[in-house]
Amino acid sequence: MSEYLPGLAGVPATKSNISDIDGEKGILAYRGYPIEQLADKSTFEETCMLLLNGKLPTTQELEEFEQRLHSNRRTQFHIRDLMKTFPPSGHPMEMLQTAVASLGMFYPGNECLTGTGACEDLDYIYNMSVKIISRMGTIVAMWEHLRNGYEPPEPRDDLNYAENFLYMFTGKDPDPLMARIMDVCLILHAEHTINASTFSVLVTGSTLASPYSVIAAAIGTLSGPLHGGANQRVLEMLDEIGTPDKVEEYVDKRLAKKEVIWGMGHREYKTKDPRATILEKLVNKVMESQGKNVNPLMELAREVERVCEDRLAHKGVYPNVDFYSGILYNEMGISADQFTAIFAIARSAGWLAHWREQLADNRIFRPTQMYIGEPLRDYVPIELR
Repeated sequence: MSEYLPGLAGVPATKSNISDIDGEKGILAYRGYPIEQLADKSTFEETCMLLLNGKLPTTQELEEFEQRLHSNRRTQFHIRDLMKTFPPSGHPMEMLQTAVASLGMFYPGNECLTGTGACEDLDYIYNMSVKIISRMGTIVAMWEHLRNGYEPPEPRDDLNYAENFLYMFTGKDPDPLMARIMDVCLILHAEHTINASTFSVLVTGSTLASPYSVIAAAIGTLSGPLHGGANQRVLEMLDEIGTPDKVEEYVDKRLAKKEVIWGMGHREYKTKDPRATILEKLVNKVMESQGKNVNPLMELAREVERVCEDRLAHKGVYPNVDFYSGILYNEMGISADQFTAIFAIARSAGWLAHWREQLADNRIFRPTQMYIGEPLRDYVPIELR
């Protein structure tokens, strides 16, 4: 009998050449390129091409890709009208999952998914990937206005992905520094090997479901607080703690009850998440640009990190990407419930890269189970029970 491993911990579910993690050394690389170099030198658009195609693009290839993203930013008015029927109090991740799932009704295209088990039409896969990545940012930005009772701005073709998202999100021309910081955030969140939402992509994609259904399934998985939703919980945690002098008591109580310290620890990393290190530096940049010498929220966060390192470093528990991303978005004036939706915008690039990889050598996922229920028995009529 096969060994049962809860959560499939450590069980290889696929082969991939998209990204890799060295958890002991704290290294994350996309297609072999360290995340630090991509965050410093690349753009989200170029990183998308790297993930989707397996190589860095030429200048002409990148310009053509950017133009295709621009031409697919707009959505049909039916989608906007559908979103207007959503309750304004609905969480952005629930909105995003519903809206993305609905795209298949307005932009059909499953001609490659015929049931033969594999899709060899790379143009189809590429075209669908571009359309979904492009519209993810539009949908999230539109909701920020629609849920407040206003019509959203139209996309602009003269702006890159991060700039256009911030413009549509705020209705104002983006500050160059904030746009670059958003660009880096999108790069950092674009891919992270086989996590829960990416595994959802593989399972759903293996059935030859439409790419819209594949991404909608991944969005639902990402929304959980044990996955992408943790960045919002970090801010809620810091708000609950209140001041640095209360950190030790808070952490010790949580640990005594074996409760999660939000933003701390990662199954893959035994040291500080390299993305958290970059995000922490970005928070400092935002603070400097605003003329802040002291940030109470950041001081509180650093005290939480210090106390957790004292209590948990021996277990390899350090800040992960969620710990500082929420603080950064908060400093940029983004509401907490939108944090994970922005995460999803970025991660759509990695999801679609894995979707392509799955289709290239497809086999439907059908794991087994260990049955621990009742033995075979006879049905008892209701009057005799």
